Amino acid sequence: MGNVISLDERRRAHQGAAGRAPAGRPARVTFWFDLALPGTYLAAERVDRLFSGVRWVPATTEGLHGGALPLADPRTRDAEVAVAEERAAALSFPLVWPDPFPAHVRPAMRLAQLACELDRGAMFVLAASRLAFCGGFDLSDPEVLAEAAAAAGIPLDACLRAVGDAGRDAALDGEGARLRAMGADRLPALRVGRRLFAGEERLAEAAAAVRAAEADRLRRPATA
Repeated sequence: MGNVISLDERRRAHQGAAGRAPAGRPARVTFWFDLALPGTYLAAERVDRLFSGVRWVPATTEGLHGGALPLADPRTRDAEVAVAEERAAALSFPLVWPDPFPAHVRPAMRLAQLACELDRGAMFVLAASRLAFCGGFDLSDPEVLAEAAAAAGIPLDACLRAVGDAGRDAALDGEGARLRAMGADRLPALRVGRRLFAGEERLAEAAAAVRAAEADRLRRPATA
């Protein structure tokens, strides 16, 4: 496929952009994502642009729903497609559906977990979600995963070990279960401080919460 995506320069250009927290006070933001979902694609670049100090965490929809796969139901899948297409149009995002949808992304999620451990989570998620929902590529294809890994600067040997490591699955499902216990009903999800925002459509609300928290901090008198 060649060199599809290069993200370093673009991400550096976001440094100092509006919405980022002051130096030394990174925003307490956690972003949970599932690469099977179009909402991850629609949210990821905006999360990377709007927030600083983001902790990127892969979490499975199966874990969130106690082992169930909602998109296996054709009616649920059709509803997800309709909502995603409406949201993509509203955001002026291109949207190309991978074949099949939903794809088997468990290996991709294992690789995402490694990317987050290496502090390359944002770059990997941006690359993988674009390949899936902007290019229509299947994230179960090893060549596609290798392309996303290369875009995030993950060595091929580490990529191959991660995608085949089923021992990573328990933590992926566990994050979904943790979100369920916190009150989330969908992915992706963001936590800003103690507030949880479930669903891509609540991203603007989460950004407003960060701005409000920062404004409140600036109004407080300095202490010796």
